Amino acid sequence: MEKVVGGATAKRLAAWRIETVGDLLRHLPRRYFAGHETSDLASLVPGEEVAVMAVVRRSGVKEFGGRQGTRSRLEVTITDGTSELDLTFFGKPFHTSFWHKQLPPGARGIFAGKVGSFHDRPQLTNPDYVVVDEDGRFVAGQKRNEALTQVGHGGLIGLYPASKQLPTWKVAECVQLALDAVGELPDPLPEWVRRRLDVPDLTTALRAVHQPRDRDEVAPARRRLVLDEALAMQVTMALRRAEAAAEPSVPRPRRPDGLLADFDAALPFTLTAGQQRVGEEIFADLARDVPMQRLLQGEVGSGKTLVALRAMLAVVDAGGQSALLAPTEVLAAQHHATLTRMLGDRAAAGTLTAAEHATRVVLLTGSMSAAQKRAAMLEAASGQAGIVVGTHALLSEKVQFADLGLVVVDEQHRFGVEQRAALTAKASSRPHLLVMTATPIPRSVAMTVFGDLEVSTLSELPGGRAEVSTVVVDERAHPGWVARAWQRVVEEVAAGRQAFVVCSRISESDRSAEAVAVDVEEDTAPPRTVQDLHAELVAGPLSGLRVEVVHGQLPAEEKDAAMARFAAGESDVVVATTVIEVGVDVPNASVMVVSDADRFGISQLHQLRGRIGRGAHPGVCLLLTTAAPDSEARARLDAVAATRDGFVLADVDLEQRREGNVLGARQSGARSSLRLLQVIRHADEIGLAREVAEEWVARAGADDPALADMRAQIELLAEPEWLERT
Repeated sequence: MEKVVGGATAKRLAAWRIETVGDLLRHLPRRYFAGHETSDLASLVPGEEVAVMAVVRRSGVKEFGGRQGTRSRLEVTITDGTSELDLTFFGKPFHTSFWHKQLPPGARGIFAGKVGSFHDRPQLTNPDYVVVDEDGRFVAGQKRNEALTQVGHGGLIGLYPASKQLPTWKVAECVQLALDAVGELPDPLPEWVRRRLDVPDLTTALRAVHQPRDRDEVAPARRRLVLDEALAMQVTMALRRAEAAAEPSVPRPRRPDGLLADFDAALPFTLTAGQQRVGEEIFADLARDVPMQRLLQGEVGSGKTLVALRAMLAVVDAGGQSALLAPTEVLAAQHHATLTRMLGDRAAAGTLTAAEHATRVVLLTGSMSAAQKRAAMLEAASGQAGIVVGTHALLSEKVQFADLGLVVVDEQHRFGVEQRAALTAKASSRPHLLVMTATPIPRSVAMTVFGDLEVSTLSELPGGRAEVSTVVVDERAHPGWVARAWQRVVEEVAAGRQAFVVCSRISESDRSAEAVAVDVEEDTAPPRTVQDLHAELVAGPLSGLRVEVVHGQLPAEEKDAAMARFAAGESDVVVATTVIEVGVDVPNASVMVVSDADRFGISQLHQLRGRIGRGAHPGVCLLLTTAAPDSEARARLDAVAATRDGFVLADVDLEQRREGNVLGARQSGARSSLRLLQVIRHADEIGLAREVAEEWVARAGADDPALADMRAQIELLAEPEWLERT
């Protein structure tokens, strides 16, 4: 890059994650202007770096005194025909006189700088500028810029995302140098792929998107570059699917008798249509000699655990074992208890009370004693345990299985591909894989982040679930409502029910993974912590109630004991972090209060709300907030209050978070090659790219050099955080 644009400019570009010529050529103009057009000045936001095209309405030089003698400034007002923007240039008298000559009334130019305010009017101070004629050709400016002259050859002028150090015309100059340096580029897409996608060749697309002669050239060029990213991603996923399919797996066909049939016959309820449909999809996969690669997504309480259990029982019937990997010890213990309870005497193999068809379910976590771990590992290695539930402890080299046939991963997004591979490597042949998520995933995200998995969806809830109402409690507008929220908790407990209270942090110094970190308003007060709110509640509005504390920094035995007491009805209220977000099943809990709810994301709030209303009692979720009514944070809360449909909320969540969070770039800050692809806007392009990638892999085979190049492009440059989630 330095050889093309120079060292100082390369460093400034690197701050925008532009490190190669390819990165630079994919740094596209934000918008385009013809020489006769102007910007909308009314839309400017204070603090924003902008580049606008407008006409000078008036200008004049003013002198003022100071310690350094007489100084001058040039005051200019530009207009779009309706709104105005003030420009102020400070300098020596001969500077301001020179600028005044270049910016007389009627001059048209591009002005770039940071929007400020003076006397309640928007203002740019010492902005960079160039003056152009009606065709967009360079006339004058602070520095004559050859790139702008060439870009404005009668076509459109592209305005780039820019900064004070790199104004839009400097970026245009860098792009011009890059285009000259690369010349005619070899196209990584075969001609048949370009025809199938209906896109121009790469060189044509790059020149058209940076230096278009008219607006009709821009859309096809941008579409080509968007599809490049989509196709690189989908080729990677298609190759992964092909590689998985090429590895042998032991078929685990369902038996007409045995443990699964016995379990189904004893169910006290009828499976939902969705559970039956998804179950059949899974059983069909398990019967094949290629490994299942399936994602099971479903609403909170839709019965994913039951579906997964039936799959595990089918594998046990076929002579294999299943491993259920959970992200936390609390969730692993919950799964172990749930599976054991659901199976009853069918989980007691080797005992006098065991059913005719029975297996054993064992738990393996890091906090267990050495003796407990040895016993669990022995049952896994000997094959006595048909189902092994655990945390990352299952990944230890010491843990072995007699015949691992199925791996079930709960909350898939918390595990990377390397961790999953460590578990599947414990089988002599590749085991089948079922990953689960309780966060509904829009179709476009499923095709990207989970693109190497087939997707099954549970969208309906089993009968018997109570209604849950959600209310946003505005602490600023209605401070008295907070006291009423705590009174509601007291009333529910008096009626024999229980309550959750959720905080975003354990303590003021909390920087753990549990601490919720989302954008909040600058004037928002520090959040209430578990420690502080617990003390406040037991001394005040909840005095007399049995109030527990649960969070991830507690020793595992204390945390498990507290949750066990709550589940048994021995405590009334749990003040917790998001450790209770998934897997906690207390049917008697009917009320939840989320403190500082504006600090949580939509999906987190939906997951938390799913902890109540799991029994026969109607639930109420109270979202306490100090967020302004017109803020994005308040919009999140209002969306959650408006619906319990997780798939609707998933779309709202995606719209608000944009691509950074969805694909992981924002959390890690790592460099990502996905500059143009937006899963919200480009679902159709992603779908088309998936079809073409499948056809390409089928035509050329996984060893095709062009496919390898496409895969290298995404795997070397793309965000590891999101890519490894698949």
